[in-house]
Amino acid sequence: MKTDWFSRSILAFAAILGAAGVAAAAGATHTGDQALLGPLALVALTHAPALIALGAYAPPFWLMRSAMVVIASGAVLFSADLATRHFTGAALFLHAAPVGGTALIVGWLILAVSAVIGRRG
Repeated sequence: MKTDWFSRSILAFAAILGAAGVAAAAGATHTGDQALLGPLALVALTHAPALIALGAYAPPFWLMRSAMVVIASGAVLFSADLATRHFTGAALFLHAAPVGGTALIVGWLILAVSAVIGRRG
């Protein structure tokens, strides 16, 4: 199956999220830091397979691709902020996790709209 650069990029983000999620789950188990690493693992490990599935589907429809970019960006930002807080005790930047979480919500809503309107948009 031949894939385009967009699908490969989404797959790369998903792979990074998957690795981060497994590492965070292991860290939460072995260090006991469930407050930061638990949510990081949850977000990373739920959005990684979703992005893999969406990337494999990857229609050349701009609205659906926009949803994938927003979802990937939100998951990476949310996870990166929690990881930064775990390792440094400081936020990635002010309100990084809420911005990432909001991006996730918006991305999923964009995906819902793209599914409803199809290629007409």
